[in-house]
Amino acid sequence: MGFSVVIPARFASSRFPGKPLADLLGKPMLQHVYERACESEALRVIIATDDQRIADAAKTFGAEVCMTSSDHPSGTDRLQEVVQSLGFYADDIVVNVQGDEPLIPPRIINQVAHNLMAMPEAGIATLSEPIDSIEALMNPNVVKVISDRQGMALYFSRATLPWPRNAFQSGDHSVMPAGFAWQRHIGLYAYRVRLLNDFVTWPPAALEEVECLEQLRALWNGVRIHVAPADEAPPTGVDTPEDLDRVREWLVQQAAH
Repeated sequence: MGFSVVIPARFASSRFPGKPLADLLGKPMLQHVYERACESEALRVIIATDDQRIADAAKTFGAEVCMTSSDHPSGTDRLQEVVQSLGFYADDIVVNVQGDEPLIPPRIINQVAHNLMAMPEAGIATLSEPIDSIEALMNPNVVKVISDRQGMALYFSRATLPWPRNAFQSGDHSVMPAGFAWQRHIGLYAYRVRLLNDFVTWPPAALEEVECLEQLRALWNGVRIHVAPADEAPPTGVDTPEDLDRVREWLVQQAAH
């Protein structure tokens, strides 16, 4: 059984307007993401966008494009429109690769898809990596995930979870506590199409709205989410022009070696 990749790409961005088309070593950033996805085992790689400028650019480098509504409240809703429009079957597996991840390793795209294939009881699969600094542990932009012994997610949170009571009872949050392997959630998802079709019928969950984490809607509705340590840590994504400069520098250094 194979899988497909969908890359959502929006032109509007409060911190970085036009981000998918920003130049990265002579190519639109989105093209780098697309080429990485094409290096995976995906049978099909589709760019999903609501902006004609992005669609036109994607077609110049040979990508399949699916135009979507501009009214979707979440990336998952956009993904569901793609699979519905293109006639995917309920048992098909789709990996959502963010359009601002030009350095994403193809290896982990394969990993998350194969993990879902191997877990028929799961509707979603995703990945994590260790948190190794107190700054990351306390940072609300670093999403923490806790899993059970079978690798199924118990909860995702922006808070420091679990809370190391004994280490923090003195009020000292300056040292990384010992005794637990905290995990950062990596926002790469594989979905069964059946789950996507169900997801868009559910109202937002209170937990989802409080944490601003849409995967909590799935947990709230009883979906099992498989979480595994990533086989390869993904380099930084691009949220700001400064991030793009760092990625550009990294690529130049890699080319020089």
